[in-house]
Amino acid sequence: MTPMTQQSLSSTPTTGLPVVDLSLADGSAADRARLHDTLRAAATEVGFFQLTGHGITKAETDELTGTMRAFFDLPEADRLSVSNLNSPHFRGYTRTGDERTGGSQDWRDQLDVGAELPPHVPGPDEPAYWWLEGPNQWPDALPGLRTATLGWIDRLSGVATRLLHELLTAIGAKPDFYDYAFAGHPHLRLKLVRYPGTAPDGAGQGVGAHKDYGFITLLLQDSVGGLQVERPDGSFLEVPPLEGAFVVNLGELLEVATDGYLKATSHRVVSPPGARERYSVPFFYNPRLDAHIEPLEFPHAHHAPGATQDPGNPLFAEFGRNELKGYLRAHPAVTRRHHADLL
Repeated sequence: MTPMTQQSLSSTPTTGLPVVDLSLADGSAADRARLHDTLRAAATEVGFFQLTGHGITKAETDELTGTMRAFFDLPEADRLSVSNLNSPHFRGYTRTGDERTGGSQDWRDQLDVGAELPPHVPGPDEPAYWWLEGPNQWPDALPGLRTATLGWIDRLSGVATRLLHELLTAIGAKPDFYDYAFAGHPHLRLKLVRYPGTAPDGAGQGVGAHKDYGFITLLLQDSVGGLQVERPDGSFLEVPPLEGAFVVNLGELLEVATDGYLKATSHRVVSPPGARERYSVPFFYNPRLDAHIEPLEFPHAHHAPGATQDPGNPLFAEFGRNELKGYLRAHPAVTRRHHADLL
């Protein structure tokens, strides 16, 4: 089947961003065909879409967002007690303005959380990316935070696994083709993010334009807005929140693995005006750090246009090398304190 045009997709009326209903996977043969047509078009033409029918309830979402707001309402001393400066694994709290994207300051603060694992200090013959595997930091003042965030990782991991299987099916590949890459301890992580309004210097970069390194990102955003997706002509498309939906984007590994057939699209967040706050929770569905990502076998491979090439951001088949490179650039203070030898 040939890809559908953008105009034929179900979409939000304000943006044209495709809407994919994952619950169609449980329906009739016609429902599944509609899901796969819509999903294939969204993933090959846009690289971004809104996901509904995912099974995450409003009660689950409210629990997470309530806990997130409680974290950012803590006194600064409690938040700094779990500063990522304490962690060679890049886990914990990042103060507003301490992260960089494209070399420029992002005006947001956040808590980085990943799968709860023992610290993996690389041995002499092991890759440095094993530093990314380790424990999280939890503030004593908010004991419910651990349960809420790790539970969210578990729930969204199930959604993302199912979505990846349906996506691969949609382009004619074996749905379990990449199961090997997620076997064991996949590098699952999330960020609790607050954008506290415009920076004092007036800069509007909540987070600069970038692509995600891994496979799939599921974003929960509040009602404030500010997420923008880059169009082919270089302009940016606003993505207003859709109640009950996750914004999904594909990462660079899937683009490289399909030689550009699946799209990883640049996106950014513009800071909310004045002192208005915005909250979001991106969840990153990534394979094991040591997973070597094989090129995907699928019928339309001969139609692939080639993956985007960026000499300043070379991509490696071994996922951990890409992930570590990103963290070293984004968190210079942590890098200087714990990993100066990797600069």
